[in-house]
Amino acid sequence: MVVGHAGSQIRMKPTPVFSFRVDASLTMGTGHVMRCLTLAEALRTRGAQCHFICRSHLGNLIATIRQRGFSVAALPSVFEDFQPQADDVGLLPSHAHWLGCDWRIDAEQTLDVLHVIKPDWLMIDHYSIDARWERRLAPASKRVMVIDDLADREHECDLLLDQNWFGEQAPGRYRGLVPAGCRCMLGPAYALLRPEYAQLRSLMPPRDGIVRRALVFMGGSDPANQTGKVLDALMQPGLDQLVVDVVIGVNHPDPQGIARKVEARPATNLYSGLPSLAGWMARADLMIGGGGSTTWERMCLGLPAVVISIADNQAPTNLAMTKAGYIDFLGEMDSVSVDMVAAALRRRLANPYALKLMSVLTQDLVTGTGSRVVCAHLLGES
Repeated sequence: MVVGHAGSQIRMKPTPVFSFRVDASLTMGTGHVMRCLTLAEALRTRGAQCHFICRSHLGNLIATIRQRGFSVAALPSVFEDFQPQADDVGLLPSHAHWLGCDWRIDAEQTLDVLHVIKPDWLMIDHYSIDARWERRLAPASKRVMVIDDLADREHECDLLLDQNWFGEQAPGRYRGLVPAGCRCMLGPAYALLRPEYAQLRSLMPPRDGIVRRALVFMGGSDPANQTGKVLDALMQPGLDQLVVDVVIGVNHPDPQGIARKVEARPATNLYSGLPSLAGWMARADLMIGGGGSTTWERMCLGLPAVVISIADNQAPTNLAMTKAGYIDFLGEMDSVSVDMVAAALRRRLANPYALKLMSVLTQDLVTGTGSRVVCAHLLGES
């Protein structure tokens, strides 16, 4: 509260506080943390305070979050091979083992942090967490938001965001899984993208469909080294003339092996741990990538893609999008060979018109304004 010129008191609006419960690991990858960071940075530019609560799994991004200027409460490390026991109040989520401990223990440890932070919103982005955990934590926060992709378990929340595309099936995916009063933000219109994507989009000319430069990024972890498979494909005749940018994450299992493959191929560049792919996507003509959260980034920039699912949960939305003409989905990684990748690339290079059409379709689907829309709702501006 401050005093005005005539002694009147001006009541200052309190700073909104957000707490994010999210993890990264060698198993679950980095996408959950990265999209939460995007939302946290957007909220911070509007005056909010954001805090993270993360467990110290192998492959965590706690240092990265702190480097971005956010506080992190690091929950104790656990055994990575934790196997949850049968629950006495119903079936556990299919990804319950990703939490690394019993959900009640995680809930109590998180509660200890929230009692200090006292958030207005508790934000949850974790496949291991469901309505039981959320009900336990609800008294420690005014409101609860869940970010999900799976629609495979119940949630107790005020707001649910699922940025994946499922066509006509999307509106009913969470029916019966969230409370009647929960607002659902469903589809790529709400995709959480950093502001540079919308900025670049406004400056880029339409793509001509001719592939001169390719971008390879198979996710922040790429535990099965699909990057190596794609590079082997790009060595084949008819593809070796392309300029190629290869990006790997900080958790890649074989960076030295990738470096050797890159060195053996002409006009190939290697990058690691980039904070954003926006610039590389803008100058590429085609991307070979995983089916995770970078999907929406490249669609915003109209970058056509050949896609391999690197996690089971990616396949359903990738199948839906390939049927609608948004991507060229080759399948789940175990079923995709080097020759299949090479054949798909040759097919795409031979049809510039199809790539131009794919570019237009994807930009129509993802406008790049999702973060702004979500922030406006969270801050009571809409």
